[in-house]
Amino acid sequence: MKPSTDWNGVLRTDEQRMPWWGWGDESHERVLSPTVEARLVDLLGELGHPEPPVPLESFQAPSSRLGSDAIAALTAAVGVGQVSVELRDRVLNGAGKSYPDLVRMRSGQPLTLPDAVVAPLDADGVAAMVKVCVELNIAVVPFGGGTSVVGGVEAVADNHTGVVSLDLRELSGAESISKIDLTATIRGGTRAPTAEAQLNAQGLTLGHFPQSYEYATIGGFAATRSSGQASTGYGRFDANVLGLEMVAPTGTVRLSPSPGTAAGPDMRAACVGSEGTLGVITAVDLRVHELPEVVKDIAWVVRGFEAGAAVLRELEQNGCAPDVARLSDEAETEVSLSMAATSFAGRVLGSYVNRKGRGIACLLITGFEGDPESVATRIANATAILRRAGASRVGTAAGKAWRKGRFQGPYLRDVLMERGLLVDTLETSAPWSGLSKVHQEVSQSLHSSLAAHGGEPIVMCHVSHLYASGASLYFTFIGRQPETDTEARIAVWQKVKSDACDAIIRAGGTITHHHAIGVDHRDWMNAEIGNSGVGMLAALKRELDPTGIMNPGKLIPPTPG
Repeated sequence: MKPSTDWNGVLRTDEQRMPWWGWGDESHERVLSPTVEARLVDLLGELGHPEPPVPLESFQAPSSRLGSDAIAALTAAVGVGQVSVELRDRVLNGAGKSYPDLVRMRSGQPLTLPDAVVAPLDADGVAAMVKVCVELNIAVVPFGGGTSVVGGVEAVADNHTGVVSLDLRELSGAESISKIDLTATIRGGTRAPTAEAQLNAQGLTLGHFPQSYEYATIGGFAATRSSGQASTGYGRFDANVLGLEMVAPTGTVRLSPSPGTAAGPDMRAACVGSEGTLGVITAVDLRVHELPEVVKDIAWVVRGFEAGAAVLRELEQNGCAPDVARLSDEAETEVSLSMAATSFAGRVLGSYVNRKGRGIACLLITGFEGDPESVATRIANATAILRRAGASRVGTAAGKAWRKGRFQGPYLRDVLMERGLLVDTLETSAPWSGLSKVHQEVSQSLHSSLAAHGGEPIVMCHVSHLYASGASLYFTFIGRQPETDTEARIAVWQKVKSDACDAIIRAGGTITHHHAIGVDHRDWMNAEIGNSGVGMLAALKRELDPTGIMNPGKLIPPTPG
């Protein structure tokens, strides 16, 4: 892609940042196939005419609140050319990729924008910049890949004189990799594909592949306690963090990696998941894994969602779980089959389901990774359990199709939003004993809330992460959005989201499994960890960030009154 020089004369490439109006690579084709469009019309009614995003020059954006003295102080801290107040940079770093973020950005009506974008060259530059921001009372919002879907990078100033987006792209690459220890120290601004390529060159892998993989960063994974599509096998990201470096307003926290320690409470756990509210994660010490020699994805049909969940529990609790375990409920299976009807995998699976007289059952994708012998053994052990439970193997085509398209969902969301649809996701986890209740109550809440605003919606769910005690649930929902102004669309989304979050808490789920808290989930933190837990978080923030400049408004709910 042709480079630009919009960063105050410093050469950079636009492919490093996503467009303000959507996901991923700006040149990626965003169209609905005739099959998908016809199926959506069957389910939802006629789609709207395309509504393209407004051009940048139409943005309703205030000027930067930072004066020349503040810009000069920031420039002295991080270097000439590393501070920008240009509208384009402020817009590109102005929001994440949640539904309300995109509705506002596509209409040119951002909720907030940073007053400047600052890109330190190293951790010392981060520390110098944070020091300036403390002195000048400027809020700091750490910005990695900009993939947050919960308002985590919203430029909230609160009572500060302004807000800067701390762009971490310059802090990229591995500082060290040890094949002996199976560890790596990776800078916080490193995008996941960059880290993976450096590890792959030495026969290693992160084993961490969330849907945001192509743009998310290592520091972002740590700051949000991310999970990936293969986390059942490789573990959640937080489980693989051995140590880290975090620049806080009161000083740099350095937690050295250790195989195990009894030295008091786990300070890593206090920093991992802190979402930039305590400081800026500039490097992460990670447990890494040997690059698998074999990757094999196998699709199964199971007799309903509850039966599928039961067999996944048996697999996990008997040590036979695959690295990837993705169980679609009846609605997701039906929609996926109908939309994939023209693909080879869709034809094979649809034909199998019909031939067996099962009607719409549930699709289960299992993925096994490792050396040939261990993969063969694990598949054999899992197959025995699956067959005893009445599951039927339908081959590898559907699994290969899933792996090929596993990062494409956000692009489809862009298209559907352009055609007048409200499209979003939410996720939770629950114990095996309560999984069915959470699935049913959240599905019903989403369906009722969306239907109240017009038309029959699509509400789908799948299990994507397994634990000995329970599993995650990932919901996707599509409905009509108001054909009115931006705020009306946001209001509908807020009602749907709020009702669903309330349903999650009532049914016994966690308010988030891997999307973090940000702004959108903050109001449910007291229900999640209790008032005393929130008080502990607030006390930790006061210790590390006494002036409250670090990512204001996220994670920690405001004190009542």
